[in-house]
Amino acid sequence: MSNVLYYAPGAASFLVHWLLIETGLPHELRLVDTASKAQKSPEYLALNPNGVVPTLVLDGKPQYEAAALAMLLAERHPQTGLAPAADDPRRADYLQWMFNLANMVQPLFRQWWYPHEPAGEAQAEAVRSHCAARIEAQWDRIDAHLAAHGPYLLGEAVSVADFYLVMLMRWSRNMPRPATEWPQLAQLAQRLKARPSFAQLYQREGLTEWA
Repeated sequence: MSNVLYYAPGAASFLVHWLLIETGLPHELRLVDTASKAQKSPEYLALNPNGVVPTLVLDGKPQYEAAALAMLLAERHPQTGLAPAADDPRRADYLQWMFNLANMVQPLFRQWWYPHEPAGEAQAEAVRSHCAARIEAQWDRIDAHLAAHGPYLLGEAVSVADFYLVMLMRWSRNMPRPATEWPQLAQLAQRLKARPSFAQLYQREGLTEWA
């Protein structure tokens, strides 16, 4: 099979795996043991020089960046309706949300999990405290948007951006204030978790928490 997803359960590969199931694209899964730093091995770095998951080998060529891969999968499968076409009035908002989640929200989780990276071990707790407040501010903003323009980020129809948002929400499950404490976000998560693809994703990755 020429389509292969290199993944780690619950990591950023979660989004790409979910979209592979949604689109029905035939693929093979290859587990990357991040606990043993397999993502830093020479073999893996030859596929993805960033040394992170996911990597998706499409038609024999390795590609990476979870958000970009999710967008590509949706565009290659327009029958899913998960990505507005170039001439769709919602296209600009779709692109804006995808890049906003990738640039403004996801990086905060990296700082939350690895607070020593930006400031050193001595400042780890200060970084985490600062990150928690910034992540909560993002939930405030997105929840207000959903209240005014929802039920999905683009209005009445679900898009890849909603799948991405729900993955990020899942990452907050053990934080002082998980994303599900915001009512509109909680409703969005429930809608996407009710999709058959979510149950299949959890079964395939061996996940149980936040089901």
